[in-house]
Amino acid sequence: MQTFIDSIVSFSNWLWGIPMMLILVGGSLIMSFSLGFFQIRYFPFIMSETFGKMFSKEGKEKDGISPFQAVTAALASTVGASNIVGVPIAIVFGGPGAVFWMWIVALIGSATKFSEIVLGIKYREKNELGEYVGGPMYYLKKGLNSNFLGRLFAFCLMIEIIPSVATQTASAVQTAGTLNISNQLAGIVIALLVGIVVYGGIKRITQITEKLVPFMALLYVIGSLIVVLFNAKNIFPAFGLIFKHAFTPAAAKGGFLGASVAHAIRWGTARGVYSNEAGMGTAPIAHCSANTDHPVRQAMWGIFEVVVSTLIICTMTALLVLTTGLHEVIPAKEAASIPARAFQQVLGNTLGGGIVTLSMFLFVLSTIIVLVFYGEKQAEYLFGVKTSKIMRLVYLVAIFLGAYGGLEFLYNFLDILLATVVIPNMIGVVFLRNEVKDLKNDFFNNPEYYPSAKEEVK
Repeated sequence: MQTFIDSIVSFSNWLWGIPMMLILVGGSLIMSFSLGFFQIRYFPFIMSETFGKMFSKEGKEKDGISPFQAVTAALASTVGASNIVGVPIAIVFGGPGAVFWMWIVALIGSATKFSEIVLGIKYREKNELGEYVGGPMYYLKKGLNSNFLGRLFAFCLMIEIIPSVATQTASAVQTAGTLNISNQLAGIVIALLVGIVVYGGIKRITQITEKLVPFMALLYVIGSLIVVLFNAKNIFPAFGLIFKHAFTPAAAKGGFLGASVAHAIRWGTARGVYSNEAGMGTAPIAHCSANTDHPVRQAMWGIFEVVVSTLIICTMTALLVLTTGLHEVIPAKEAASIPARAFQQVLGNTLGGGIVTLSMFLFVLSTIIVLVFYGEKQAEYLFGVKTSKIMRLVYLVAIFLGAYGGLEFLYNFLDILLATVVIPNMIGVVFLRNEVKDLKNDFFNNPEYYPSAKEEVK
């Protein structure tokens, strides 16, 4: 049995190396070229339509949710514990230059996330409860005319979420343990909180996420900013290291073992891909519940998510690591602890540790809530609304078992299941790229949507 598990782990490590990087980054490059790198060309306008309208209630009606509520639900899933612990690992093994490649991959990947949401809105439907539903399963079936790929995506994501929520719970339980809260109690509390929220449906979920996500993001970013400003003299040198070692090897120093340019690209690419879920197809499941006058208008929030998750939160974590220099002191096997130690170094063990602990717990809790919603929608697509309620119970049980340390066997299949979700979604996005391009052009060539359109035409 152990030999079988070792083989699964070995295959998973290989699959999520070069093959998945090629699929995700290659697909994102295709989408970026196809759309004329619009995410850079129209970046100021996109930011004005997202950051500039964050708290607008526009589009909020009785049969749907507002665009911002939809994006906070998607962000709740995107912004997780890995935004805190994943970045220092990338720096320790890939050097400071990994941060540069993380930024590049995020900018490229934003085209894929945008495309997923455009297609999701275009092909969404209303279910028997009168709610908007959509996602890759719908555009694979109706746009690509592949019911097989649509059902494959839905089934694999529905199953993948079982070990995924258990893994997230295990992370939350470890965090709660620093406050001397038992695993069992933490598991019960998390399961109850998630159950109360998800039983209210998408409207209750978004009512929670629109308040929780801004709070937890600001708590972490402001706390990080305090620590970075305390080490202000190291800010410019930190950026210097990022740009320098994106193209030149980083020499070993102190506890840091050094890293080649290839390592910087490999680890930066991985962090850029994992930090914002571009290509995974989960974001449109939340965004399809929003009321919007055009698919592109809602899809711009996907780029907003990439900016918040990768370019802001992950960058703040990177600066925590580099301005304190802890990556040169802490052993590689303890890299995940660097952000907490950076906070404690400046704010003290109680306040500093408390901010990281609370941030981690909220990041994980919000992720679990939205993952359960995603899983329910896959079950609804495959078997109907009644079955989705059964899967909800399955997920709540998985949350509880995760707190006990159960389901470890399933963890070994987590990355393989995720690959079976990503591959059909990326096939759909790439093959439907002309539909995305047409909708993008329809929006940006229409002065009703894009005020500068007349000037550009002239």
